[in-house]
Amino acid sequence: MRIPRIYHPEPLNAHSEIALSEDAANHVGRVLRMQPGQAIQLFDGSNQIFDASITQVDKKNVRVSLEEGVLSDNESPLNLHLGQVISRGEKMEFTIQKSIELGVNTITPLFSERCGVKLDGERLDKKLQQWQKIAIAACEQCGRNRIPEIRPVMQLEAWCAEQDDSLKLNLHPRASHSINTLPLPVNHVRLLIGPEGGLSADEIAMTSGYGFTDILLGPRVLRTETTALTAITALQVRFGDLG
Repeated sequence: MRIPRIYHPEPLNAHSEIALSEDAANHVGRVLRMQPGQAIQLFDGSNQIFDASITQVDKKNVRVSLEEGVLSDNESPLNLHLGQVISRGEKMEFTIQKSIELGVNTITPLFSERCGVKLDGERLDKKLQQWQKIAIAACEQCGRNRIPEIRPVMQLEAWCAEQDDSLKLNLHPRASHSINTLPLPVNHVRLLIGPEGGLSADEIAMTSGYGFTDILLGPRVLRTETTALTAITALQVRFGDLG
């Protein structure tokens, strides 16, 4: 069986014994039903991994003994910030999970004119917590040792107006540029993906005013979740570490 990789939310120290977090203990003890003596691997977001062995399992707690930490950098040289207008149902969860597997560093969920999702207050807080847990689980699965940030939800224009030195890209079915025509090198990209119904004409004009470049992926119209993953893959192939 593959040795489980578990995220620990606090800094880890070699040759120490710790209790796993509540979520991790539930996964290791109740879901995987692991026992004392079995091996797991821990990471804390510092780009180190720690081999460990389980020393105690009971109904609520799992304790493990850590070995020496080893540097393990699986991050892409391309820093990608995804601005994703919130999609319905499981589509948003799917986009978060797969984009993190593909190397995205930061995700900001967005509201736009044609966003079909209404969230506020407690429901929104619960969604953000759920999305961050999905990000952690994606890192545990894919081998990343830094946890991407799921930022608080923003309005589209407020996100577009944020100042940084990234190449700013917006997918548009009538754009004249493709990812392959973008100049090299590129180290930071801010990628905007609209909702199922697309951005409105006013929103597209607004993104242009904030320095976004319209790009085209191909001749076919893609769903929002397909668009995000296709664009991220193409960017990683051209500027990052895929292919």
